[in-house]
Amino acid sequence: MKQWVSLKENRDFRRLYARGKSYVSSGVVVYVLRNRTGELRMGITTSKKVGNAVSRSRCRRVIREAFRPFAEKLPRGYDLVLVARGKTPYVKSTALAAELEKQLRKAGLLS
Repeated sequence: MKQWVSLKENRDFRRLYARGKSYVSSGVVVYVLRNRTGELRMGITTSKKVGNAVSRSRCRRVIREAFRPFAEKLPRGYDLVLVARGKTPYVKSTALAAELEKQLRKAGLLS
């Protein structure tokens, strides 16, 4: 069973970009905003600046795998958007997981 719900609507992403708090690292940018649904919702974006379709898909897979161990530890009632950066297709998911953990701690979602 999945521990999070995927964000798919453009309006949800735009709301996070406008109102959410961002945490930046070299591998990924995390936007965090509280929601009223009571469930953890997460979306991943990769722009064409990252590379061709193959590398963008790799970015999404690496980010999803790096996020997986934290999904059960995060509190419910938050929206997250994880944005791939230029370095993302070249890093392993374990290295990205360490960066993601730092950002989630900074956001106050992990203790």
